[in-house]
Amino acid sequence: MPKTAKHSSAEPLLEELPLLPADSEDSQLTTLLRVYLSQAEIEQVWDAYRYSDGVHKGQMRISGEPYISHPVAVTCILAKLHLDVPTLLAALLHDVVEDSEVSKEELSERFGKQVADLVDGLTKLDKIELQTAVQAQAENVRKMLLAMSQDVRVILVKLADRLHNMQTLDVMKPAKQRRISQETLDIYAPIANRLGLNVIYQELEDLSFKYIYPNRYNVIAKAIKTARGNRKEVISKILESLKNKLADSDIEATVEGREKHLYSVYKKMMNKGLKLSQVGDIYGFRVLVKDMPTCYLTLGSLHSLYKPIPGKFKDYIAISKVNGYQSLHTTLFGPFGTPIEVQIRSHAMHDIAQAGVAAHWLYKTTDANLTQLQQQTHQWLQRLVEIQTESDDSHEFLEHFKVDLFPDEVYVFTPKGNILALPKGSTAVDFAYAVHTDVGNCCVAVKINHELAPLRTEMHNGDHVEIITSALAKPNPAWLNYVVTGKARSHLRHYLKSIKVTESTHLGGRMLNTALRALHAEPAQIKVKQWNKVMRDYGARDKAEILADIGLGKRISLMVAHQLLASDDEHTQPNTQKSFDKITIRGSEGMAVQFAQCCRPIPGDPILGFINKDKGLVIHTHDCNAISKFKLDPDKWLDVEWDADDKRLFRVDLRVMVVNERGMLAKLAAGISDAGSNIDNVSAEEPDGSQYSTINFTVQVHNRVHLAELIRNLRKIPEVVRMNRLKGKYREEKV
Repeated sequence: MPKTAKHSSAEPLLEELPLLPADSEDSQLTTLLRVYLSQAEIEQVWDAYRYSDGVHKGQMRISGEPYISHPVAVTCILAKLHLDVPTLLAALLHDVVEDSEVSKEELSERFGKQVADLVDGLTKLDKIELQTAVQAQAENVRKMLLAMSQDVRVILVKLADRLHNMQTLDVMKPAKQRRISQETLDIYAPIANRLGLNVIYQELEDLSFKYIYPNRYNVIAKAIKTARGNRKEVISKILESLKNKLADSDIEATVEGREKHLYSVYKKMMNKGLKLSQVGDIYGFRVLVKDMPTCYLTLGSLHSLYKPIPGKFKDYIAISKVNGYQSLHTTLFGPFGTPIEVQIRSHAMHDIAQAGVAAHWLYKTTDANLTQLQQQTHQWLQRLVEIQTESDDSHEFLEHFKVDLFPDEVYVFTPKGNILALPKGSTAVDFAYAVHTDVGNCCVAVKINHELAPLRTEMHNGDHVEIITSALAKPNPAWLNYVVTGKARSHLRHYLKSIKVTESTHLGGRMLNTALRALHAEPAQIKVKQWNKVMRDYGARDKAEILADIGLGKRISLMVAHQLLASDDEHTQPNTQKSFDKITIRGSEGMAVQFAQCCRPIPGDPILGFINKDKGLVIHTHDCNAISKFKLDPDKWLDVEWDADDKRLFRVDLRVMVVNERGMLAKLAAGISDAGSNIDNVSAEEPDGSQYSTINFTVQVHNRVHLAELIRNLRKIPEVVRMNRLKGKYREEKV
C-alpha cells in the first residue's frame, strides 16, 4: 500500500491498514465498529464488504494493492466519526456501480433503497460526453449537490473518499497530483469546513498543500518541528500553570496543546506578509470543560492568571459560526512576553467542532445546537441547489459555488434581531438576497445602524441592517460589480438573462416581419405548420427561441423568412430581391438594441443597424468609419430609422477649445444647463502652456435639434474658440 501521508498538526483519520479481510477479528474496521455498533449491525457491514470484495475481485489500484482496500479505508474514516450503518454500507459499495455491471436496482434489492440512493449520488458522470475538464468537474459537483440536498451523508462519504485518495496520492504523476490537489483545495476542503468537519478539512488542506507546493510544505514543516523543540520548555511551563490555575479555581478541565496545521500557517504568512518567526500563534492551548457556563468561568480564571491582549477576544458561543462551531478564543500575555492563544469549549462543543454535521449521528439526541446546525446545513444546501438550477454555464456555476464556500464571515442583525452570516466583503445587496430573492429584486435603499447608506456599502460584524423595498423596483445590472455572494450574483445574472431574452424576442419579431414583407409575404400568412417545420429543422423548443436568436444576431432574419416560406408549398415567391421596410428604433429597447460607442448616434442622425451575434442590433451612423474599417458583412446591415416621438436622453461627446481664464468651466456648465441638458462627464486635457485650454464634455440631449440649441448657447460665450462633436476615436464632426 502507498505510504499514507501524515501531517504534524493533527492525528490522521486513517492509520496503516493491516492486509486482512475487513470482517476478520483483527482488522482495524472491526475494531472501530465494535466501539458503537451492535453485533447485528456489524454483520450487515461484513455482508456489504464480502459483496464489494466479490465485485472488485481482480481489480487493482495504481499502487498495486487489491482495489477493495480503498472502500475499506473510506469506511474506516467514517467509522471513526461514528456514522450510521447505511452510510458505512454506501462507503463499502460506493464504486461498485461505476466499476462493474451492478445496477442501482440490484443494490436496492439487496441493501435497501436508502443505500442505493447514497451510492447513486456518489457515482461519477463518466458516461456522459463532456467537452472540457471544467465542464466535467461542474457536472459532477452538480450531481453531488442534488444528492446532498436530499441526504447530507452523500457528501460525508465523498469527503472520506477524497481524503483517502489524497492520502495515497504519492503513486500519481506530479501533474495529476497538482490537478487533484487544486480541486481538493478549491472544492472539497471548503465543503468540509462549511459542514464543520474540522479533522477532515485540515488534513485535506495540508495534503493539497504538500502536492501543490512541496518545497514550501517541507520548509514550513521542518521549521515548525524545530520551533516545537526549541519552545518545549516554555510550552510545558505554560501548560502546567494553566492546569494549576484551573485546579485552584475548582474547575474540572482537560488542558491540551494545539498546533496550527501547516496550510493555515502558510495562509497567514501569505495574507499578512509575515515570516514564519512572526507567526505568533503556531502553538496554542485548548481547554475542555463540562458545560457552557463553565466556559465563561474558565475565561475569567485564565484572565486573572495572564493579562488578555485587547481586541484579541472572540465569543463564538454567543454567536456561533455557520458551520456550528462554538468556542471562546482569547490571546494572553504569557511569560517572557510570549502571546498565548487559548480556546475554551465544552466537550460537546469540541465534538461538534471536530465532526460538524456528523455529530448528529454521534449523539442521536434532540440537542438544540445540533438541530440548529442541521437546519443551517439544509438551508445552505438549498441555496446551492437554487444557484445550480439558474446557472447554465459550467464556469459560471463553479464560480458561484466557490464563492458560496468562502470561509470568512461577518455576522449582521436583521430588523427582528436574527443573526445572518455573510461572506466577508458582502454588501447590502448581498444581505437583501440572503433574506429573500424578492427582497433582493425589489430593494431600493438600506438603513445600516438606523442610518441611510448606499446599497454598495459593505457589512461589518454587529451591523443592524434594514432593507427598504419598492414593488416597482427592478435589479440593477451595476450591482454585479460589487455583490459577493453566489446567491446574489446568480439571481442577478438569471434576471438579466431573462430580460435580455424577452427584449430580443420582441426585436426578432419585428426584424422577421420586415424580412417577410421584403419577400412579399405578410406575417399573418405564416401558418402553424410552417413554424413547426422550421422549429424541427433548427431544433428549437418554440417560436420565441427562434425570434430571440434573430434579435441577438444568432440567426439572419432573411434566412428564417426564406425557410418559413419554403416550407409552404402553396406560397410562391415571384421576387426575392431584398427591399426591406425600415425598422423603427425607439431608443428604449434595452439590451437587445445597443448604440455604437464609435459614433454615438442620436435621433436625427442617419443610421444603420448591424446584427451582432453577442450584442443584438448595434446602431451606427451611416457615415461611421467603423463600417469600412471593420469590413463588416453587408448582409447583416439593416435599414433603421428613429421614432419621431422618442423622449429618451442620449449621450454626446463634445470637445470645446476656450480661452484659458478663471471661471471658464462654470460659464460652460451654465450654458449647458440653460439648454436643458445634463453633464454626464467632464475632463480637461493637459495644458500645453498656450493661452487656450481644451475641455471634453459628455452631455445628454434628446436629438440633433436639442444638440444644435445647446451648441448655440455655448457659441454665445465669447471665450469659446472652437467646438467639435466627437465621433469616437475615428473622427470629429465640426458643429
